[in-house]
Amino acid sequence: MSTSRRDFLAGSSAGIAATALSAKVHAQTPRVPIRKIATEEAFATAELVKAWLEIARAQPSSSLDVQTGILSVFENPRPGSNQNRFRRQLLDLDAERLANMDEAGVDVQILSVTIPGVQMFAPSTANAAAIATNDHLAAAIARHPKRFAGLACLAPQDPTGATKEMERAITRLGLNGFIVNSHTKNLYLDDPSFAPILEAAEALDRPIYLHPRAPSNGMAEPFRDYSMGGSIWGFGVEAGTHAVRLILSGVFDRYPRLRVVLGHMGEALPFWMWRLDHMAARRAKDGRMKPLSLAPSEYFKRNFAVTTSGFEAPEILELVIKTAGIDNVMWAIDYPYESSLDAVTFMSAAKLTNDQRASIFHRNAERLFHLA
Repeated sequence: MSTSRRDFLAGSSAGIAATALSAKVHAQTPRVPIRKIATEEAFATAELVKAWLEIARAQPSSSLDVQTGILSVFENPRPGSNQNRFRRQLLDLDAERLANMDEAGVDVQILSVTIPGVQMFAPSTANAAAIATNDHLAAAIARHPKRFAGLACLAPQDPTGATKEMERAITRLGLNGFIVNSHTKNLYLDDPSFAPILEAAEALDRPIYLHPRAPSNGMAEPFRDYSMGGSIWGFGVEAGTHAVRLILSGVFDRYPRLRVVLGHMGEALPFWMWRLDHMAARRAKDGRMKPLSLAPSEYFKRNFAVTTSGFEAPEILELVIKTAGIDNVMWAIDYPYESSLDAVTFMSAAKLTNDQRASIFHRNAERLFHLA
């Protein structure tokens, strides 16, 4: 059958018109926004700041925490500096924080106390400070229930008090998990004294967010120069070391349902995972290490979740998804230390399917932290 030039042009015009109409309709159809839950967002209280400064002034070189965090952020920060802004925004759980969230399109912040939390204090002081801080957090959430959720702090140096506060935080305050700012009195959570805390977290079905802090005294010395003790290097090395101790100690054989969250794209563990598997198997075979039920990489996928806080590198995100699994990756900003707009832009532009993006932006956090 032959087609005339007139018929061809008529058909082509109709096709072009249909395509244009489809494009117009598509352009007029509003895109459903993806809910954005930021999972590592810091705050402080005036009472904690006062107590931290008392320790820092009495012992100005006692630890890297004092040098890299407390004194630099809270001891008379220079007007107009990042440190001055950090202090102001850490203490604010109302107008400025909400305005920042609105500007960037952030729906929910999961709040957690900034480093070093309550872990520098004597046990009784630390437990009382944890209770007061969690009450402060719960009150902020009550003022803004659609915008905030929260992780309870606890005092590992008082395991009995810590487990009581963990139960209160979940069952009475309605908080969503726990924040542990890494080492406590230079000890890590694989230490047997902390077993009740791990048991409680597993029983309550809430994760422990293992947040970095400056390296403990046992590993601090090489980090004192060049500002290496903080977020440029020391934080990640310290938290990654803590996580590896948990894995190799057999903690996750004893508590198979325990979940631990690592920020900053996994504190470098995704890069090291092949070698961790390789060397753990070799050491178990040689009798230098107690054999584990699983390879380190299998614990990583089963027992860990990873957030993107303060890390906006597409190639690292790809590695983290491959290593942890898409269901174990959550979005975070690291407010106020990082830019909310930059974090939203990074994840919105990442080469992900819509389903993957929704998982990272909100679904995984909703499931892990039991968010409505």
